[in-house]
Amino acid sequence: MLRAAGILLHITSLPGGCYVGDMGFEAYKFVDALAEFGQTYWQVLPINHTMPEYDNSPYSAVSSYGGDPVLISLEKMARDRLIGSPPACESSEWVNYTKAWEVKRRALTKAFRRSNRRDFNLFKETTTWLNDYATYMAIRERYGPWPNWPREVKINPTLVEFYKFVQFVFWSQWSELKQYANSRGIFIIGDLPIYLNLDSADVWRHVEYFKIENGRPIYVAGVPPDYFSSTGQLWGNPVFNWDVLERDGYKWWLDRLAHHLKAFDYVRLDHFRGYVAFWEVPWGEKTAERGRWTRGPGEKLFNAVRERLGVEKLIAEDLGYITPDVEKLREELGIPGMRVLQFAWDGNPANVHKPHNYVKNLVVYTGTHDNNTAVGWFSEEATPKARREFKTYANCSGEVNWCFIRLAYMSIADVAIVPIQDVLGLGSWARMNKPGTTGGNWRWRLSTHPPIEVWRRLKRLVKIYGR
Repeated sequence: MLRAAGILLHITSLPGGCYVGDMGFEAYKFVDALAEFGQTYWQVLPINHTMPEYDNSPYSAVSSYGGDPVLISLEKMARDRLIGSPPACESSEWVNYTKAWEVKRRALTKAFRRSNRRDFNLFKETTTWLNDYATYMAIRERYGPWPNWPREVKINPTLVEFYKFVQFVFWSQWSELKQYANSRGIFIIGDLPIYLNLDSADVWRHVEYFKIENGRPIYVAGVPPDYFSSTGQLWGNPVFNWDVLERDGYKWWLDRLAHHLKAFDYVRLDHFRGYVAFWEVPWGEKTAERGRWTRGPGEKLFNAVRERLGVEKLIAEDLGYITPDVEKLREELGIPGMRVLQFAWDGNPANVHKPHNYVKNLVVYTGTHDNNTAVGWFSEEATPKARREFKTYANCSGEVNWCFIRLAYMSIADVAIVPIQDVLGLGSWARMNKPGTTGGNWRWRLSTHPPIEVWRRLKRLVKIYGR
């Protein structure tokens, strides 16, 4: 990757839009600001179809392919003459997924009923995953989440077509936004969660690729106790049956990755260590403590990836409990790993998150979507010893967030990514997600674009440190 800088900001956190940031004109304004003020990368979270039952977490989607309909822009639908004037939406300080979908579904329903577009028909003919997704959503709407369906289900063909139309609108808007970003010299970094929901079109259609019996997982995914949680994180997703995937040449998984590599310029492989060994917990456990490590596909999978897709556009999220075999695989692939400055201040000079231990082939973050903001960490989470160490190491006598940014920018790591919350110096109230908790996550958003003075300050650091 180029020595450059970027911003972490999920689509939902953009200003404007109807109760949620979306792919409308505010997204284009953000791209323009990135380009004007020296940024190269825009990192987003997964853009797949989320559901309120799962806190609208982008890591708990009902499809690995279907885009999230709440991200569709009504303004762009009106511009494209799919609807008339876009409906009015009240201003929303926090994301309100429920209201956003209510308004957008009505608009999409009207557009669907009067649509007779040739490009929609072409989209249906050329999108291989579309029928599974749309069928699943139509059945789910009547019977609730799979696997709690009757043996015989009735499928509403009109509803199936509606969900196909929703995806046509979504991917038309996303493709246009990505093309515009690329034309301005901005690369979009996307995110591929390693696991999928039990309640998903992917698992429903390909249950053989998961450790599931009679519609129920034998084991579920998580991680053992770590920095974020003393009882570990119990994610609850079914784990893969990698033996069956291997017998099929990993085709299903490669198709999934190919889709993401088409949607984004770079793909961050979430929980990269899970490809080497993963923590599986017996179904029914209340915490992740009583799990076990099980071998993953490792180099066999990535040899197949290298042969079919290449690995040049991949980033490994190698945080947490990382063993030498995980690091060995990443180094053999030649893909960058991650470092997080908030993790550096434990008094250990050998801590891999300290900048003097970096190599070039890394992406350094002040914090991720799972961290507190830099200001929130310093004021509420860091011990007095950690605060002193950070300020001494960074020679920091000013604003904490800018000391973090300067450390990231001046490091040897090829890429420095800063959450927009840290650019703005926001406190813990602006945190995106707190792992191990439900309710209230994924709702923070900007009320307006960052002021030009902040962008100019960032651009100065870009020039000073050659990014």
